[in-house]
Amino acid sequence: MHFFTPKRCATSSKIMYHDKAQAEHAAEQSFIERGAQLWVYRCQYCGAWHLTSHSPENSWVHVPLNQQIKPHSRKKGYKPRRR
Repeated sequence: MHFFTPKRCATSSKIMYHDKAQAEHAAEQSFIERGAQLWVYRCQYCGAWHLTSHSPENSWVHVPLNQQIKPHSRKKGYKPRRR
């Protein structure tokens, strides 16, 4: 007997879906069969579509380290460097 093994993302090891409609259908099936609500998103690494249990409304946005606001020193006598 032969079982279908889905192709997985090398970075996140999640199942790769070729298009958004296919991923949405899988999310719908998951809700019907298990009652698990899943959302669809496009992977920034492989470009395929994946499923996630994290709601897009509650998601956080990654800010690169060089764009973050750095805290100022509170040491006594600290003067910021002039530019």
